[in-house]
Amino acid sequence: MLKKLVVGYIQSNCYILGCPKTNEGLVIDPGDDTTRIVKEISKSNLTIRYILLTHYHFDHAGSALELRDITKAPVLIHQLDAPGLSFKPDGYLYDGQQITVGSYELSILHTPGHTPGGISIHAPGAVFTGDALFADSIGRTDLAGGDYHQLIEGVRKKIFPLGDELRIYPGHGPASTIGREKLANPFFSGQGN
Repeated sequence: MLKKLVVGYIQSNCYILGCPKTNEGLVIDPGDDTTRIVKEISKSNLTIRYILLTHYHFDHAGSALELRDITKAPVLIHQLDAPGLSFKPDGYLYDGQQITVGSYELSILHTPGHTPGGISIHAPGAVFTGDALFADSIGRTDLAGGDYHQLIEGVRKKIFPLGDELRIYPGHGPASTIGREKLANPFFSGQGN
């Protein structure tokens, strides 16, 4: 089960991923609208095991503390992005880390460039790219800690090899596929991916 909620005035994507076999789930990037997120969790009858932040920006992390208080689930973020939060996270994410939720195995991919500790989350049939990769675009690299070349390299080396059919669920905007982004994304198309 996957639910996408567009939250906050910057219109960030918050994702709720749940395993129907066990009713365990996790929340990715609760940026705002805690009440809506909690209602969706309750409607889906999920026990939230983790709150994962792809990076520290407020439009992705703004409701994490409140959601943690309600669900009692730990908030996890990459160590390099933790100083940007207004609170102390419960743990750190790192490249290659495996997280189990119900019968799902997820892998953490360190994809810096938008922020130093930006991560993507590879789940069965999907990759949640935060602000690293969007449909037809990439995340900004002109903010504090941004690095354009690091972002491009991270997408090419960590996300693109996952397979052309894999769905991309970005931090803003519509979903896509890796194959489509290789062909149509102006930051990558025609560059020998």
